[in-house]
Amino acid sequence: MHTPAIDCGFPGGNILCDSVSADEVSLRQDQRDTIAYPWFYWYFRVRGASGRPLKFLFKDSVVGVRGPGVSLEGGRAWRWLGAESADERSFLYTFPEDAGGVRFAFGMPYTQADLDTFLAHRQSHPNLKAVTLCQSRKGRPVESLTFGRLDGKAEHRVMLTARHHCCEMMASYALEGVIDAVMADDAVGEWLRDRVEFMAVPFVDKDGVEDGDQGKGRHPHDHNRDYAVPCLYPEVAAIRELGFRWSGNRLRFSLDLHCPGQRGEWHELIHFVGTPNADEWARTEQFCEALANSVRGALPYRKENNLPFGVDWNTPEEYEDASGEPRSAGRWLGNLPGVWFGACIEIPYANAQGAEVNTETARAFGRDLAAAIRLYLD
Repeated sequence: MHTPAIDCGFPGGNILCDSVSADEVSLRQDQRDTIAYPWFYWYFRVRGASGRPLKFLFKDSVVGVRGPGVSLEGGRAWRWLGAESADERSFLYTFPEDAGGVRFAFGMPYTQADLDTFLAHRQSHPNLKAVTLCQSRKGRPVESLTFGRLDGKAEHRVMLTARHHCCEMMASYALEGVIDAVMADDAVGEWLRDRVEFMAVPFVDKDGVEDGDQGKGRHPHDHNRDYAVPCLYPEVAAIRELGFRWSGNRLRFSLDLHCPGQRGEWHELIHFVGTPNADEWARTEQFCEALANSVRGALPYRKENNLPFGVDWNTPEEYEDASGEPRSAGRWLGNLPGVWFGACIEIPYANAQGAEVNTETARAFGRDLAAAIRLYLD
């Protein structure tokens, strides 16, 4: 019986393989320059294992609450393997008889190919435009999307960002849901296209997304701790410049989309992260109330699930450098003139208060976010 082949030679791939036998694979995530603390992103492919059961054993506890994401379609479609076939450090998978390359990942990856497919299906829509914001450090084009009312006469502006931490892929599906809700031929979409201009940066850490990095805790600091000048990353520098130029006293709020940790407590709840400014947080909680009243999809949200300022990891040093200058996207954008608030939302990878997070439920939650934006601004 030949030994199966393990690799990560595709966009977003990440794995280090220590040993491979006929029935067991020992492996670990590639930390690269995430050296402050261990993180858990991995994404690999197995070939040559048709019809066989294989156990995958990780060095660290890096398997999520619903087991790994599994794709038999080259990463174009995903499902959870299920908790019954996995624990925190391992999972068992029996390959179909006709299996070619089967992909496994901590979550349900979203890379440049996914964004390209999404935009290709909507390229003729007059209320959605994509331009290049900047070039990444490795020369990749970084997209900026504008959608909604695009004639410059919108009453309100809203900025959305995702993938400051490149491994946090489920946020990208939610962003797709927001965009589709704005494009929809219904009351919410029509209202938003009439009144609101949106700006979105889908991949703030474009190189990390494509290279398959962990991203969070990147040395010497990651993209979401780069807003105190001088900026290390061209994407953040471009967002700072764009924020000043585009806001025009009509930027009502910004929303930075993230995913939390693996499992337990805050990591299995959709929640907003509290800010140190009491007035700004009060306005954020007004939006949270609108969101709680707008949920129609499978993923629940309750305002009581928010992470208050000063609790757990949510401490002052997360927001400002030693001189008091904002370090994170939410804090920096929230300080622009005329902005009501800048917020950070955490969307779990796999489990939200018992409900399954997947590509479709995350998109549906994005549509709920758009409905909340409409309700809040109205």
